[in-house]
Amino acid sequence: MKSLEDHIFAINSTEDFVEVSLEVFRFQYYHCKVYQRFCDFFINTPTEVTSLKQIPFLPIEFFKKQRVIASNIVEKTFLSSGTTGQKPSQHFVSDLALYEKNFLSTFEQFYGDPKDYVILALLPSYLEREGSSLIYMVNDLIKKSRNKESGFYLHNLNELVQQLDHLKKKNKKVLLIGVSFALLDLAEAFPNLDLSHCLIMETGGMKGRRKEITRQELHTILTDAFNVKNIHSEYGMTELLSQAYSQGNGIFKCPKHLRFLIRDPEDALNYQQNNKTGGINVIDLANLYSCSFIATQDLGKNLGNNSYEILGRFDQSDVRGCNLMAL
Repeated sequence: MKSLEDHIFAINSTEDFVEVSLEVFRFQYYHCKVYQRFCDFFINTPTEVTSLKQIPFLPIEFFKKQRVIASNIVEKTFLSSGTTGQKPSQHFVSDLALYEKNFLSTFEQFYGDPKDYVILALLPSYLEREGSSLIYMVNDLIKKSRNKESGFYLHNLNELVQQLDHLKKKNKKVLLIGVSFALLDLAEAFPNLDLSHCLIMETGGMKGRRKEITRQELHTILTDAFNVKNIHSEYGMTELLSQAYSQGNGIFKCPKHLRFLIRDPEDALNYQQNNKTGGINVIDLANLYSCSFIATQDLGKNLGNNSYEILGRFDQSDVRGCNLMAL
């Protein structure tokens, strides 16, 4: 499948994206049995699918109960954090080298070479468990920064602040990446902390530690607390192999092999026009050996030019069960 992998990372136009998406769809239909059985409820044969909107999107809940994989090889199993008492999602990764190539090329596209940064990671909820794809990615970026001052921080905020002050005096370029609740903890513990020398990136999620707030509310709190103009964001999930990034104002950009379709929240088989809110269906072509076509529980808008606003999640009352889960 190396030729198909090459096609994925050589996409340069919408036409390329559609052509490769249909290739990946056919490959996954024949090699991912769970996805094939799901698709068979909607189509008679994969050859009848000739556009993106005809592709069936697998509900993300399948990753909690089914083995979603299009390969006989498993190099790594990533697990979601989940909610206490609930079964986590499982992402069976067949090719870690593909994951590494993917997240590195995307990071370089939006932020340049990791060696340009001291990377500090405040990700306690992920460090406290096994199998986090985010920790795997950030750990690899830390290694690629080749900077002895890069590293992880759990709950040791005093040590983190000392390091930030030290790096400010040395005029180092710093990327501070953290889960939302931990960045709020830092802002409350050290009010008026001047991080104007840092690029601050939140990865979302309160993980049950705090009351959920909107991204805009979060960014307002953090920009005021840290004396920065913008808060950057990373959008990814256990079930995907790719990431989207926002460099401010909550507007996310995708690499060329990642795209979102916005489905009608009242009719999952129809799609919204640009600038209208709906559920996010993800096409992640790098997720080649799993499933590239996933219906998430997130809400968003397509702003055009492969730019998106991500608004949060459906309320639990709005999430419809799927009786195909018994497949």
